[in-house]
Amino acid sequence: MAQITNTILMIRPAVFRMNEETAVNNYFQNSLSQTDQEVIDLARAEFDAFVTQLREQGIQIIVVDDDPALDTPDSIFPNNWISFHSDGRVALYPMFAENRRRERREEVLEAVEQNGFVIREIMDYTDAEQEGVFLEGTGSMILDRVNHTAY
Repeated sequence: MAQITNTILMIRPAVFRMNEETAVNNYFQNSLSQTDQEVIDLARAEFDAFVTQLREQGIQIIVVDDDPALDTPDSIFPNNWISFHSDGRVALYPMFAENRRRERREEVLEAVEQNGFVIREIMDYTDAEQEGVFLEGTGSMILDRVNHTAY
């Protein structure tokens, strides 16, 4: 088993900025001197260049465009709300921020299926949001696939 995956889901940003809803408990975020549009343009350019580099290395990239109407500034981090497992299971995780919850879209699952991933079961943990319980997916984990360990 390889230590890396052969397929990556990436969400191309429509809106990208400091997320005021997550900044209350994510102290790594800072306001920037650039305008929102400058930040978005830079994020898109870096995103597109990264997709190109990954594809040049033979990695399959599934790109889904973010929907600007949803105002989801953290959409480029889908690993916080969803994970895909080799047995066809998909997990949907409870998110703290309201605008992060809007990232969960049917179009994302459809794009993954259109690229050959068979979804056998969806494990939806999002009801925990009503209880104030949150687990922001694999964004809080480092996966050691060879040794079947998560840190």
